[in-house]
Amino acid sequence: MNEHEYDQFLSIKTVGDQQGFPQLAHYHRYEPTPYAGLDKLFARCELDAGDGFVDVGCGKGRVAFYVHNRFQTSVIGIEMNPAFYEECLQNKIGYMKKRKRQRGFIDFQCMTAQNYEVKAEDTVFYFFNPFSVQIFMKVMQRILASVEQLPRKVTIILYYPSDEYVYFLQNQTVFDWVDEVRLDGLYEKNDNERFVLFQNEE
Repeated sequence: MNEHEYDQFLSIKTVGDQQGFPQLAHYHRYEPTPYAGLDKLFARCELDAGDGFVDVGCGKGRVAFYVHNRFQTSVIGIEMNPAFYEECLQNKIGYMKKRKRQRGFIDFQCMTAQNYEVKAEDTVFYFFNPFSVQIFMKVMQRILASVEQLPRKVTIILYYPSDEYVYFLQNQTVFDWVDEVRLDGLYEKNDNERFVLFQNEE
């Protein structure tokens, strides 16, 4: 399926990049993760129904709906842009009409990522390079504090990862690099077209 066909399958509208650029220096513009990339990632990275998936900077909700539909796990999308948040809510209406019996909830919150209160059930965090490393560090500090208070295995998934994100995780956190899913063959040669996965020790 192409991008439009996958959107139709999920009864959502997420195709298209953000026009213009955010006015805030620490935040990056919206661009959805390609469905072909998600298929390749989650062929290698299986989630359990008991996992709690958090899409940090979820845009219009594509990854959130994809994960919920594929794994029946609970999903939270965090988005600070009110217009994108409203699109998430509209997408949820269309999505849920055909999926009323699925397990796991899907929820969206309109807030900055650094203000999100990490929950005990949150075990997988997804980042498509949504903001500067300074904000990423603040978000990770909240995740680390939650893990310290309620020990559990947590997975961090980075798509199109910045060197700063990777360096910070490797050198200043308890998370270790556990896998890399490259998208060679799907796009023109680009070393950043990849997913990098980090996990902590239980």
